[in-house]
Amino acid sequence: MPVNCLLFKLFPVILVICLLSICHQIVSKFANNTASKSQILKMRKITVLLVSFLATYVLYAQAPAGGGNRGGAGGRQAPNGSFYGKLIEAKSGKPIEYASVQLLQNRFDSVSKKRKEVVVAGMLTKTNGEFLLENVPVFGQYKLKVSVVGFKPYEQTVSFDIKMGGDMSSMMGALDKDLGNIKIDIEEKVLENVTVTSGKPGLQLGIDRKVFNVDKNLVSAGGTAVDIMKNVPSITVDLDGNVTMRNNTPQIFVDGRPTTMSLDQIPADAIESVEIITNPSAKFDASGGTAGILNVILKKNKRVGYSGSVRTNVDSRGRVGLGGDINIRQDKVNFFLNANFNQRKSISTGTTDRTTLIGTPNTYLHQDDRSVSKGQFMFFRSGFDFFLDNRNTLSISGNIAAGRFKPFSESDIRIDSLFTTVTSSFNERLSNSNSRFNNGGVALSFKHNFPKQGEELTADVTFNSSRNKNDNVITTDYFELPGYNFINEFKQQQTGSGSNKNLVVQTDYTKPITDKSKLEMGLRMQIRKSQTRNDFFSYATGTPVYDPLLSINYNNTDNVYAAYATYSNQVKTFGYQLGLRVESSDYEGRLPDKGQVFNVKFPVSLFPSVFLSKKLKNEQDLQLNYTRKINRPNFFQLYPYTDYSDSLNISRGNPDLEPEFTNSVELSYQKTFKNKDNFIASAYYKNTTGLITRYQVKEVNPSNGKDMLVNTYINASSSYVTGIELVSKNKITKWWDMTTNLNLFTSKINLDDPTQPEQDQFASWFGKLNNTFKLPKNFTLQLSGEYQSKTILPPGGSGGGGGGRGGGGGMFGGGGMMFGQTSAAQGYVKANYFVDAGLRYEFLKNKQASVSFNINDIFRTRRQNIFSQSVYFTQEVFRRRDPQVFRINFNWRFGKFDPNLFKRKNNKNQNDNGLDNVNMGQ
Repeated sequence: MPVNCLLFKLFPVILVICLLSICHQIVSKFANNTASKSQILKMRKITVLLVSFLATYVLYAQAPAGGGNRGGAGGRQAPNGSFYGKLIEAKSGKPIEYASVQLLQNRFDSVSKKRKEVVVAGMLTKTNGEFLLENVPVFGQYKLKVSVVGFKPYEQTVSFDIKMGGDMSSMMGALDKDLGNIKIDIEEKVLENVTVTSGKPGLQLGIDRKVFNVDKNLVSAGGTAVDIMKNVPSITVDLDGNVTMRNNTPQIFVDGRPTTMSLDQIPADAIESVEIITNPSAKFDASGGTAGILNVILKKNKRVGYSGSVRTNVDSRGRVGLGGDINIRQDKVNFFLNANFNQRKSISTGTTDRTTLIGTPNTYLHQDDRSVSKGQFMFFRSGFDFFLDNRNTLSISGNIAAGRFKPFSESDIRIDSLFTTVTSSFNERLSNSNSRFNNGGVALSFKHNFPKQGEELTADVTFNSSRNKNDNVITTDYFELPGYNFINEFKQQQTGSGSNKNLVVQTDYTKPITDKSKLEMGLRMQIRKSQTRNDFFSYATGTPVYDPLLSINYNNTDNVYAAYATYSNQVKTFGYQLGLRVESSDYEGRLPDKGQVFNVKFPVSLFPSVFLSKKLKNEQDLQLNYTRKINRPNFFQLYPYTDYSDSLNISRGNPDLEPEFTNSVELSYQKTFKNKDNFIASAYYKNTTGLITRYQVKEVNPSNGKDMLVNTYINASSSYVTGIELVSKNKITKWWDMTTNLNLFTSKINLDDPTQPEQDQFASWFGKLNNTFKLPKNFTLQLSGEYQSKTILPPGGSGGGGGGRGGGGGMFGGGGMMFGQTSAAQGYVKANYFVDAGLRYEFLKNKQASVSFNINDIFRTRRQNIFSQSVYFTQEVFRRRDPQVFRINFNWRFGKFDPNLFKRKNNKNQNDNGLDNVNMGQ
């Protein structure tokens, strides 16, 4: 064998062994720094298991592969699916065993220059009459041919019922098509033909949701889910990674279920796609009324064979990342594994100017901030799919995330008293923090497909748990101006810990009534428990002294029970869906140190939904929908305790808060052009009663008798938001794809308080542009940009929205910035824009390897500039974070999608029928 061929075959082995060695050392070091002894032992066991498993993979990977494989594992392949069913006798219903089942396709023969039928897949039925034909390309139509002694020949035209641009979960479900119980001695039955002729694009537009496929996005490679969201239509991301959808906080789901993880804890390389549902139907949670649902779909492959990738990256700040994933499908088991390790260094700067109008005298403050946060985090996910038989699947998956970050911030603060004769003081504030987090989750799901196409029953149990710890030491030196004469030093320490547990039990049933109508129903229970403790210590005497007035200890339990039913029908070109959801919840909060317990029970509420659709001529669709949603206040907004830990941001919850209800109406129009270009326009209106919003009151500080501002929450009288959103996906040329998004909106909050200034109202807009250029020599270039106009501040309520950033203890946080988004109901965010870019080069056979380069905020224009005011103060905050950071990524894909690689040859009759070595097609 030539030396270069030998090296090429040994390259995967050497690379995997080196990567595993590095990962083992990093995980061991990481565990020693962040975990207990029991956790260290568990992490080492996981590492040993990973080493053993991938060593087994190497033996498989180097073995000769059977059968053909057009396209290779690393190239751009068409998606594959499977047909399955059961053969039974028409009269008795008994299963028919050892029947020959073949899948044929009419193809052009390059030798004879004629078309002929080619066997794509085949097998003999099992003793129970079942058959499964896997690895079938979804594009085109096929002929199912059944022959068995004593029965009439049977033929059936079959194809995959995939509707491009629709519901991603429905599309993925359509890849496994159940042909039902086939009665052999009856007349031929030809199913309706559906031919799919296009591949999976980077963005799929549906009239009820948008699906963003991450593998098409270059600028987020090596980053986190936050980096992905910057390029997703309808989504905006601020400097701290907080995500809003149409200027409100959405619910964050992972694989269709709530999560305790924040977006900056999920690596971008672990994500398959992102679903944006702006107005969910009654089938979904009623919470999150003013926004929608952001559903992160993690990678998992179900094609027969094995596939995977290993990757690494390094950024301009010397931070590295490592990762890999593998998927193996053989017989009745599908196994998947994903592991990532990433280092991060975040740098932010900012200024604050604030005039305080309470107390005597009034004061003016100017503050300069600089923060540096260094840390690392890991993400591990694995699971199994057990295909019990053709109609029953059991899935088990779990994930672990852990990280440690050390933010340091420095603030220079100058305060001028607004006397006739100005007096000034200067403070230097240093903050050293140490934060760590641990997240874990497990999901168990069961799916049963009935013989009737589309009828299914699913049951899911999902449990997530998170813990975080924070230790922050703040030292403030006080100086007198002019001359910077040192006065004194004040030192304080804050230690915090928290935990969050979330259990979701859910079952769903779908019953097709006719081929055009179906009934869906389900039950759901969610139980959330959280605990938070923050202890405050002062060093007035040189030793730490516990201060109970500034310390907080609380926990709570939140239970939500729900049931839903929807009915949908299609009458010619008109379709409709009617739905009703019933929800009830109870909430209990506790302050153990104070012996206080309070309960809030939300009665049974009804949440209807109506979706109307009309198919117009020339590939046009029109849809009108209405939903009712709820947002329940969370514990931070309810607990009646005043937090004095930050003298400039004193806060208190309001136990009298009521839930807010939102009525949403959305009208959508979609046009699909002949070249598969897509355009969608939406007009939306949301009216909320009892909006939970921030509010400030002036009180007297009991410790010093001075006036102070307390930030709390109230139910506003009402609010509304209305807007127009346009999304277009265009193929400008064969080598240029462009996606554009424009959102024009305005909102208004009505307060029943004459002492507060009326909320300003003005129109705002933001636009996104994403360009992908396919260049010669296997190069691909991506340019994306966003412009955000002057925008009103979000109301700051939405307690039930979920998806906050609490799980990680401020992973990439600024580490002590004193001012952020204001608590006032009045204010706006000034305009800003940014441009990101990415370049990828693919090489090796079938483009199995790639090197990419990406850079964010090329022109250093991304910033956050917030102006806010009330009758008590005016404030302007300017911040910039991590501009012009570039990253180099390497990715190598491997795999073989050949069912014969792992096929068990238990049935000797297969060889006699010439079906054992059929290539399932790529």
